[in-house]
Formats: sequence, structure tokens, C-alpha cells
Amino acid sequence: MKKGKKYVEASSKVEKGKVYTCEEAVKLVKETSTAKFDETVELVLRLNLDTKKADQQLRGATVLPNGIGKVKRVLVLAKGEQASQAKEAGADYVGDTDMIEKIEKENWFDFDTIIATPDMMPQLGKIGRVLGPRGLMPNPKTGTVTMDTKRAVEDVKKGRVEYRTDSFGNVAVSIGKVSFDAQKLLENLQAFVALIVKTKPSAVKGKYIKNISVSTTMGPGIKIDTNGFEN
Repeated sequence: MKKGKKYVEASSKVEKGKVYTCEEAVKLVKETSTAKFDETVELVLRLNLDTKKADQQLRGATVLPNGIGKVKRVLVLAKGEQASQAKEAGADYVGDTDMIEKIEKENWFDFDTIIATPDMMPQLGKIGRVLGPRGLMPNPKTGTVTMDTKRAVEDVKKGRVEYRTDSFGNVAVSIGKVSFDAQKLLENLQAFVALIVKTKPSAVKGKYIKNISVSTTMGPGIKIDTNGFEN
């Protein structure tokens, strides 16, 4: 596939085979943005994991220090007090079986995240085949199945990101927008890598982080020196 002129120009700023410090990479990622829109900055970590083993599959969620520059629309499935708290916390939609039926019958998806109380999960499970492929099924590991709907909504609104390893041991996550100040991108990047280091499975032997790279939505990958992150 032929690369566009802007991409080629942006790529020429990235030295082949060079690994950059976090500070250099963040500065460079802003310079290699070529799109007319405010591109997302993506961070990808390649980890030394055997994802066939359950204890080496990472999955979770975290609120980055400076958010990710996107306000997500939240649907909360809860009843009573938990529903009231979700409304107060700023959930975009709150309901229970009525909302599940709306998704099922009307193919309604005007939201980015579903938060559900545990008692709603059996009914929600019935439309799992619709939600699963879209990555919308709530999960206790990512804090989206909870009795604390207030906190869950607040976290999502602050810019919580979910992450999970793919079958090759890669973890990809958004750390903000190109319009972010370089220092804010740097803080988000360091916070996320620190979290991954902290959740290193005990079964992993040898070098844990094989590769780290950062890029914009449409831009080239910039490799980051992994040595500063793990002992």
C-alpha cells in the first residue's frame, strides 16, 4: 500500500532503529501529527507474556492523571438507590430492563460504556452476543460491574481507559490527544507504563517489557527506550 505524502514526510522525522526517551517521543509524536483533526495519541506495549495462560492475561481499567480528551457517554443499568446515584454522578442514561429491551429491539447504541450492578447481569447476559463483539459487555475486572455506580460513572467521565492484552501479548491504550500539552501526555504515558509494571504476573521470567511505541492515529510509530521502566 502506497503511503501518503504527509505520512512519508512525518516518518522522515523519526530516525529508523532509534529508541527515544519518553520526553523525546512525546515531543516527536506531536510533530508527526499530520491530520486536520485532533488525533488520538496511542501507546502500545509489547509484553513478554504467554497469553494462553489465564494468569498472564492482563485486563483492567485506570484513570490517567490528565484524562484522554474524550468525554464518554455512559449507560447505567441499576435500580433504586444505585440508579439515583448514577443520575447524580452525571450518567447519560439510567434504566434497567427497559434499556436492555431498547438495545435488543431497537438496536440502540448511543453510548460508549455500560456500567451495571451485579443483579442486572443475568438479563444483560441474554444480549451478550450483541454487546460482546462491540466491547460493551460490563466486566468486574474493569470496574463496570459494581455496586458503586457513582464512582464508576465519575471515573469514566474523568477519562478512564480500559486495557487488555491481545493474543500476542500487546496492550494498546489511548493516552490523550495531540492538542495536549507535552507534559500531560508524558505524565499519562508514565502512569500507564508504571501500572503495567506493577501488574506484572509473577510467572513472567526475564525481560517483561519487550517494546514500547507511541504514535498518533495516522502517524508513524516512535519507539521508546524500555530500560527506564523496569529493573
